[in-house]
Amino acid sequence: MRFTKMHGLGNDYLYVYGEVPQNIEELSQRLSDRHFGAGSDGMIYISPSDKADFKMRIFNADGSEAKMCGNGIRCVGKYVYDKGYADKERLFIETLSGIKILDLNIADGKVKSVSVKMGKAEISETDDLKVTDKTVTFTPVSMGNPHAVIFTDDAENAPVADLGQKIERHEKFPGGVNVEFVKVMDRSTLRMRVWERGSGITMACGTGACAAAAAAVKHGFCNFDDEISVVLDGGTLKIRISPDYDVTMTGPAEMIYEGETAQ
Repeated sequence: MRFTKMHGLGNDYLYVYGEVPQNIEELSQRLSDRHFGAGSDGMIYISPSDKADFKMRIFNADGSEAKMCGNGIRCVGKYVYDKGYADKERLFIETLSGIKILDLNIADGKVKSVSVKMGKAEISETDDLKVTDKTVTFTPVSMGNPHAVIFTDDAENAPVADLGQKIERHEKFPGGVNVEFVKVMDRSTLRMRVWERGSGITMACGTGACAAAAAAVKHGFCNFDDEISVVLDGGTLKIRISPDYDVTMTGPAEMIYEGETAQ
């Protein structure tokens, strides 16, 4: 099996063109291991679609399947264009959270960055969550996958590993949840750190950045239609939120290396 390791702001996956094998859970766990495998946040399979240009399926490092990955879908765009599977600069990609539209930014015949129309952010009322001896206030946001956005005065020192893990597994979220710790730097800049369900702490989360920006606009911290810079551990994503909460995300996609392994 040939794979390509790619990343969007350090959120790295192993990409395979083909159908998903039956042993995908074990395979994703084994190859994602950073000591005994190739090392990644999971695996992404790309295949033909009867509804769009291509279909993507995302499997986390623990083998569970995710509905959507913002950093991952940008890399899908780069993968199919750079490898010659596609020759146009606008692509429609089928995901478990619907069809997403990609606009590829090309330089010297290669994709350098990708803008993704992520669909509408669905924001619920702020809620409180009891976690051991703490009460955590969060904003529930769906980007096709679930997010708990927590605004904080200190994202750098937020208890991402401890609190993030506990919230992901809280009984309130039987399917798990992604947890974002967000500091509002100014009206156009957010600092965010993330605990991704199924993968733990990651360098970046595209859907999480979208959820954080949407929540910030909802609470009046940022403005509709402005470009919001979401600063992650791996770099910065640019997010725009329209007045009807349609979300557009722009960021880089990079190839790391290609490899081969026995399934």
